[in-house]
Amino acid sequence: MSFLDEQEIGCPYCGERITVLIDPTDSDQQYIEDCQVCCRPIDFFVSETEEGGLQVHVQSENE
Repeated sequence: MSFLDEQEIGCPYCGERITVLIDPTDSDQQYIEDCQVCCRPIDFFVSETEEGGLQVHVQSENE
């Protein structure tokens, strides 16, 4: 059973800090999720670090 990893990110549109849940099995994936505050689409890039943790990079659709 896989546990979700809680990550805090900053929305590239409104700048609000939001908490998102990342599935560790999604490493090396890209997907879009709407901001919980402004509802704009955020591009998520999830990768695995050398230590086995998750790294999450976010950007706006137009970057």
